[in-house]
Amino acid sequence: MVCSASCRQIKQPTTRSDRSSAAGRRPVRHGSGADVDIRSASGTGVREYSIYMASATQTPTADHGVEDFAALLDETLGRDTGFDGSVVTGRVVRLTDEFAIVDVGLKSEGRVSLKEFGPAGAAPDVKPGDVVELYVERYEDRDGSIVLSREKARREEAWTALERAFGNNQRVNGTIYGRVKGGFTVDLGGAMAFLPGSQVDIRPVRDVGPLMGQPQPFQILKMDRARGNIVVSRRAVLEETRAEQRSELIQGLKEGMILDGVVKNITDYGAFVDLGGVDGLLHVTDIAWKRINHPSEALQIGQPVRVQVIRFNPDTQRISLGMKQLEADPWENVAIKYPAGARFTGRVTNITDYGAFVELEPGVEGLVHVSEMSWTKKNVHPGKIVATSQEVDVMVLDVDSGKRRISLGLKQVQRNPWEQFEEEHKVGSIIEGEIRNITEFGLFVGLSADIDGMVHMSDLSWDEAGETAMSHYEKGQIVKAKVLDVDPEKERISLGIKQLQEDPAADTLSRVQKGAVVTCVVTAVQSNGIEVKVDDVLQGFIRRAELARDKAEQRPERFAVGEKVDAKVVSVDRASRKLALTIRGREVEEDKQAINEYGSSDSGASLGDILGAAIRRRNTDA
Repeated sequence: MVCSASCRQIKQPTTRSDRSSAAGRRPVRHGSGADVDIRSASGTGVREYSIYMASATQTPTADHGVEDFAALLDETLGRDTGFDGSVVTGRVVRLTDEFAIVDVGLKSEGRVSLKEFGPAGAAPDVKPGDVVELYVERYEDRDGSIVLSREKARREEAWTALERAFGNNQRVNGTIYGRVKGGFTVDLGGAMAFLPGSQVDIRPVRDVGPLMGQPQPFQILKMDRARGNIVVSRRAVLEETRAEQRSELIQGLKEGMILDGVVKNITDYGAFVDLGGVDGLLHVTDIAWKRINHPSEALQIGQPVRVQVIRFNPDTQRISLGMKQLEADPWENVAIKYPAGARFTGRVTNITDYGAFVELEPGVEGLVHVSEMSWTKKNVHPGKIVATSQEVDVMVLDVDSGKRRISLGLKQVQRNPWEQFEEEHKVGSIIEGEIRNITEFGLFVGLSADIDGMVHMSDLSWDEAGETAMSHYEKGQIVKAKVLDVDPEKERISLGIKQLQEDPAADTLSRVQKGAVVTCVVTAVQSNGIEVKVDDVLQGFIRRAELARDKAEQRPERFAVGEKVDAKVVSVDRASRKLALTIRGREVEEDKQAINEYGSSDSGASLGDILGAAIRRRNTDA
């Protein structure tokens, strides 16, 4: 291509990217002359190249002209070497208020923001003469300066090192500095990475504050340079370290070994102790000889402890630890210290449905069964008799050193109220008390705060029936009664109210004997017999079959209320004051006596003659 003298101007670009862009663009022809604009793709400034063709006759063919023009530009300006996006080394020339001016060996100087040479709020760590590595963001900006970045250079350097570490499966150092959704951000020496919450530690961490800002190793799980994503894990490093320590410790671990550890976690059933890479379980029952309801009563997280290996399973690698095993066993010689029958003072440590545990000394507890807690309170929950932490006096009932069991009694240190009542109130004495309860068979009278005596319904009145007599009493009424019987073993006290008065039938009962003939008054006629009364104090009954010797006369209706009859006593119930009577037996007895007295049928006299003679004799005597 031949340029005429009228070519307006050809400006040489200052960036290689501009030259490359200019060389690669095709000029656009417009008629006989053409104005061609060539713009740099990488720089912010735009260089215009205008070529004016003087005459159409002087213009070669289009294709040939484009090729020659592109070659001319390449020869004049050179090709683009691609500085954009590369990392170069430069020397700081001077400092301004906002930028550091750096010479990177190119045509123009570059500038870097001072904020990139130090953390926010701190003075920039840079001075003239410092040699630094910088990232070329743009070869030339609007002012003709090269735009450089220190942070991106560090990032590129860090990415290169991280890719190398990721390929070699090596750990990298970083610092947790921020919290994001689902995890945390980690600074890996210029490159930012994401730490998922599940990868912070082996176990869930409640407070990440102590880990923030602390340099520590991480394992790269995944990285994508194109997207700028890096995922790291702190847990993988801990597991690897833990596995190494665990393998070393387990190889020499034996039951009975004494180790030092740190309480790592506390649960309801025990505490996990870190033995230096491996955790062991310290059960709540193995913390101390004394009763501990929750491990937090004796331990705290982070507390150093000395423990003994109780059990170790090489297959499952489970370790059971104990602390009390390092102390003296308080159960040694416990049978000598706590003999049966001795009294001691202890503290209630636990209450259950079946009794209460009493601590005699730290590590030694005995059980007071619910049946041994009170003489009088039956079917009562132990919590209503004693309270936790209460000091109580107990008696040792039995000791089993092998099973580590001590049976205690609470009621044995108190007097048996039934025996005490028997000593203070002899049979026949009179007491006074409040009716606490009324049942279908009698009254319960309070004799003290804990014991009651019972008045049976039959002991309420001499004259009235039990149900009728009970209707005269009500709950809360104060009554007097006589002690009839006391049985401490059965815990029973029998009382009587009617016994406070003389028995009106006492004389009659002393006179009426079995086989005697008594005169009765008919009080009631029933279908199966008649009811009678003797001396108006004793009740009697004559069955239908006992009304007469002849069956034809065994009819209750032939008797009338108020009629007097003679009957023979069959039996006497002195407790209920009731008689069993018979008229037929009396008649048979009289016949035998008449035969014996006036003759017999063998002597020639008939039964009628004998009875007639007996009747006449009786009438004559009368």
